[in-house]
Amino acid sequence: MGYVPDSKFYKVEAILRPWRVPQVSSALLKMGIRGVTVSDVRGFGAQGGSTERQGGSEFSEDKFVAKIKMEIVVSKDQVEAVIDKIIREARTGEIGDGKIFLVPVSDVIRVRTGERGEQAERMAGGLADTSVPA
Repeated sequence: MGYVPDSKFYKVEAILRPWRVPQVSSALLKMGIRGVTVSDVRGFGAQGGSTERQGGSEFSEDKFVAKIKMEIVVSKDQVEAVIDKIIREARTGEIGDGKIFLVPVSDVIRVRTGERGEQAERMAGGLADTSVPA
């Protein structure tokens, strides 16, 4: 794909329904994606927020809906597979399924070692590498 601006790495930001996140993260793990950051976020889009009922009366506190933001930094050649997997696992077909944003990343630096670029993006040296080979 001709992403603009061109970059070696991209951050895939997905705003999703909270109850879809376990399916999405499990699918990403199965395809070898190890580095995912998840945050609780609130906002509104096409659905315009929701009205809550509490104690028998309706109120709309701020019209923001609870969502989860998943952030995944991947190399350029992984972008489309990650986006396709997120869409496949998160889509319900209803308004409010979420959005995906693609952001170019100029560099990746591992704090522990100072490694940069592909060495820093590669998820080696974590728990997956600590198991004893059979």
